[in-house]
Amino acid sequence: MIKKMKAVLLDKPTDAKDVALCEIPIPESKPGWVLVKIKAFGMNHSEQVLRLNEIRAGYIRKPVIPGIECVGEIADPSDSNFTARQKVAALMGGMGRSFHGSYAEYALLPAHHVFAVESALSWAEMAAVPETYFTAWGSLFECLALKANDTLLIRGATCPLGYAAIQIAKAVGCTIVATTHKECKLPLLTGADKAILDRGKLSDTLNGITKALELVGPKTLPDTLCCVEKGGIVCSTGVLGGAYTLNGFDPIRDIPNGVYLTGFYSNYPTEETMRDIFEFLDKHNLKPAIGAIFAFEQIKDACMALDSGSVNGKIVVTL
Repeated sequence: MIKKMKAVLLDKPTDAKDVALCEIPIPESKPGWVLVKIKAFGMNHSEQVLRLNEIRAGYIRKPVIPGIECVGEIADPSDSNFTARQKVAALMGGMGRSFHGSYAEYALLPAHHVFAVESALSWAEMAAVPETYFTAWGSLFECLALKANDTLLIRGATCPLGYAAIQIAKAVGCTIVATTHKECKLPLLTGADKAILDRGKLSDTLNGITKALELVGPKTLPDTLCCVEKGGIVCSTGVLGGAYTLNGFDPIRDIPNGVYLTGFYSNYPTEETMRDIFEFLDKHNLKPAIGAIFAFEQIKDACMALDSGSVNGKIVVTL
């Protein structure tokens, strides 16, 4: 008898209010892949994009279980080096697009994108880490080469990625200037040394910025490039402003002399990096900023919370 599991299965654009659980067979293991019993997963803006629009694209496997990250235990290690019940985290690499993702009780995932985890965090806290902290970590260290003596501007900081970046940078010893475009969210930036209301132009009001993490995206990137000192670096990572490209961008004119522009793409996590992140969190006694926790049976409510943008912090779903 084929065992069943509960999952969200999408084949067309779906409003949050229409998201529902269905029953499908638990995937069978195969070489190169491991079966993970999911304990919790974090929710991400990219899953909202998939559900509302990107699901139409030809490159999306349909029907598909969404979800680009999860934490859980190995249910079937197949031919991998994992062992049954080993604690793991998984993220990216095509999850929820090229193959079924994490909005389910089990996920069959490529072994090279599943990572052993040792952490003092709870399952819910662990679930808030993989995609968000990997993106923050890569942006800050791989792209910005962040050091303790840096003054870091985080533009668009009142989002899970922004909160994670503030935590990490503060633990490193940086001075942090964080922004939000909503005055009511300024009190949420308590971890920053300075919180600023962003009205669209900052370059005339800031000085001494050596590194900048751009989370609003192309909408404010030209101004952010003018916020950093000569020799400074800007990493464009987020697209909170809703603009995905920068039309008419002239690198010669728009990048100030001596300023460096880079970007971080989070599709290539490694075992070493994920281990470093969890060790860093434990060492500095850091806990992710979770805004809301939902049970899997409340997945519709979780999707509605994601779409509303009303949750301050990471949305986590537990199983």
